Amino acid sequence: MTNAQPMNRWLVVVGAILIQLCLGAIYAWSVFTPALKNAGWSKVDTQVVFAVGLACFAAVMVWAGRRLADWGPRKLTFVSGLVLGAGYTLAGLLGGTDFWILLLCIGVIGGAGIGIGYVVPIAVGMRWFPDKKGLITGLAVAGFGFGAMGWVKLAGSWGHLIENFGLSATFTIYGFSFASLVIFGGIWMVFPPSGWLPKGYTPPQSESSPTSVENNAPKGLALLKTYQFKLIFLTFVFSAGAGLMSIGLMKLYPMEALQNAGYSAAEASAIAGTAMAVFFSFANGIGRIVWGTLSDLMGRKASIIIMTVTQGICVLAFPTMARSEFVLYVGATFIGFNFGGNFALFPTMTADTFGAKNVGQNYPYVFLAYGVGGIFGPILGGVLGDMGNFPMAFTICGVFCLLGALLTWYTKPLEIEGKTAGD
Repeated sequence: MTNAQPMNRWLVVVGAILIQLCLGAIYAWSVFTPALKNAGWSKVDTQVVFAVGLACFAAVMVWAGRRLADWGPRKLTFVSGLVLGAGYTLAGLLGGTDFWILLLCIGVIGGAGIGIGYVVPIAVGMRWFPDKKGLITGLAVAGFGFGAMGWVKLAGSWGHLIENFGLSATFTIYGFSFASLVIFGGIWMVFPPSGWLPKGYTPPQSESSPTSVENNAPKGLALLKTYQFKLIFLTFVFSAGAGLMSIGLMKLYPMEALQNAGYSAAEASAIAGTAMAVFFSFANGIGRIVWGTLSDLMGRKASIIIMTVTQGICVLAFPTMARSEFVLYVGATFIGFNFGGNFALFPTMTADTFGAKNVGQNYPYVFLAYGVGGIFGPILGGVLGDMGNFPMAFTICGVFCLLGALLTWYTKPLEIEGKTAGD
């Protein structure tokens, strides 16, 4: 193997962050909804576009993972930028406030553009940083989380784009911005030469063995037959579902709990809004980096167990924590911090279990768990909320997180040709 460095590998990190800052635009959708409601949209209409965007994101990501080896990461990134940019640009030029045009342009085309590009920085980063897989994945996906905050502020309180230029022009500006930044970041989306290793890095025996997990682990649909995939998938469903349910209720439930504890409606609304917009959101981004870094030190399995146990305890305790301003902020911070950790730990767990070389093809299947969690978690919270029993939703999700920790405990190394991945 060679450690001659063909380019500065930290440029890959710069490119990855630029790309993910733009792909995180899907979580900035909420900044457009007030103007759309003023234009006659119902609340359901606004959520349909968002839901279709998430569905297309997850579904197309599976297709993109299968194209990664054939097309190469740079080409796939360029296509992602063009498709994402075209979706938002067309939304501005053709629709502005038309439901069906925005559903097609932002929900379907924009969501597809995100799905095409999402896995590329993760797969490329792991190949350039086999010694820091957790840190690099955390940095990349933190860009996705922080990007949403930046695009929301640019359209709203920082840049006042919607106020000064209108909704259509803002979509168009974002479309050109997304295409330019993603394509620019894609310049550095290339795999290192075959056999390249960072200077001073010696791979574990499992990565250099002829029966290496890198070369012999199942890929694509064959992945679904392994019990390791099933346990990782279910743990991700439970952990993501608890976080997404908490996001959906992070303002609604604390407002109710705080008013029951003696706060006025205005005070409760302000406190709950701060818990979500500041403490949860910031911790969500930081958690991606910190959990990724910690996993490089203590291992992915131990990190997921600790994360899901602490998340389970926090979610179980949240109905009590939500009754006090300070304790609510603590609870929102811990739940956001652990929720962000999902997006750093599960890609690297997939890489460790089935090979970093295969993560571009395999992680999209694991990531479908996020979509499943996004259905069961928020719907569970909504149904029990309508029944007047929000605390039960937190209890169920907290128990599921603890169950996820148990499933991870029983996840053993992959066996290949009579040997385990660690032999």
